[in-house]
Parts: sequence; C-alpha cells; structure tokens
Amino acid sequence: MSHPARVTKNVLRTARKTTKTSRRQDYSSSTKRALLDSATTLFTDHGYAGTSLDEVVAAARVTKGALYHHFPSKLALFENVFLSVQEATTADIEKAISASKDPWERAQIGLQKFLEVCREPQFRRICMQEGPVALGHERWQEAEKAASYGIVQGTVDDLLADLGGVDQLGEAFTAVFYGAIRSASEYVSDAEDPDAASDDVQATIGALLAGLRLLPTVG
Repeated sequence: MSHPARVTKNVLRTARKTTKTSRRQDYSSSTKRALLDSATTLFTDHGYAGTSLDEVVAAARVTKGALYHHFPSKLALFENVFLSVQEATTADIEKAISASKDPWERAQIGLQKFLEVCREPQFRRICMQEGPVALGHERWQEAEKAASYGIVQGTVDDLLADLGGVDQLGEAFTAVFYGAIRSASEYVSDAEDPDAASDDVQATIGALLAGLRLLPTVG
C-alpha cells in the first residue's frame, strides 16, 4: 500500500509538470500567433519580396530562433499566412450564405461576399497578388481551389437540386462557375474602379444564373 505522503508528492509533481507543459504550449501558441499576425500585416503592406524575417520577428517581439521553431523558412511563413487568410475568407462566405435557405439567393449572397473580400487590401495583396508569385502558380491554384471549390460545388448542387436534379450538368457547371468566379475576382482586383467592376460582375453572373434557372426541370 502506498504511503499517503508519497502519493501526495507524486500528485503534486504531476500537477507541476502538467502546469509547466500547459504554459509552454500557451507560450508557443501565442508566439506563433504573434508571428502570423505581424507577418500578415507586413506581407499586406510590403509584399513577399519586400518583407524580411528580421522585420517580422521585430514586429512580433520574438527571437529569430522562435520563428524558425514554427516556420522553417520565409516561404513556409508566407504559406501559413496565405492559408490562414483563405480559411478566414471561406468561413466568412459560409457564414454569409447560411443566412438564407433559398439556393438562388445563397448563390448571390456568396458571390457578393466574395467580391467584397476581393476589394479588401489584405486578401487582395496576399492571396491574389503575392500568392502566385511566392508559391508558384501551380501551388497557388491548388491552395485556392482547396479553399473555395467546395463552396462553389455545394452551391451548384443546391441550384441543380432546386431545378429537380440535372445531374449530368453538375460537374461541368461547377467547373465553369468556379472558373467564372476566379476570373471575376482577378477582374475586380485589378480594376481601377473595383466597386464598379464588382457591380458589372454581379450583373453578368446574375444573368448566367438566370439562364440556368430557365433550364427544364427533371421530374
């Protein structure tokens, strides 16, 4: 039978180890968050090539060693920033479209929200301008598709289901609609008047959706 005092000491020792581990994890998490936050601001303001790791660690108030503990290179840091911004954008769009149960209205809301994001400096600079250059066009396309293709596919599936199910068009229309939105985002991002360009895009894609709605239903 264990001695009560010994048991108490073991419990206390385990509790202290757990507390220390928890504190290290919290510190590590806050350090990583600080690095991502400072890098996001710097990449937005100065771009990938114009941002140095020295500037990132200075803004985050951590050491270079702490940075390399979380990110092995500047490219790895940028990719994490890129993915973080993409994930936040996807979450915002999903939240916006969840406000409606009508598939056609959801499609319009999703498009409008995405075009709003394309006019925001952070998304515009990091995801649309710097992403292809820093990550390479192929990796950039893969990451962008992973973040947004699912929303487009779900939207198209809902639209076709509302028409009674035009299954043979699902894959093709998803690809076309996704391509149209990608082109639209570049058009808006590069426009001298992004607001006017966004209005034109919404009208154009709205016409495409109206045409889709005229397809005969499948009973």
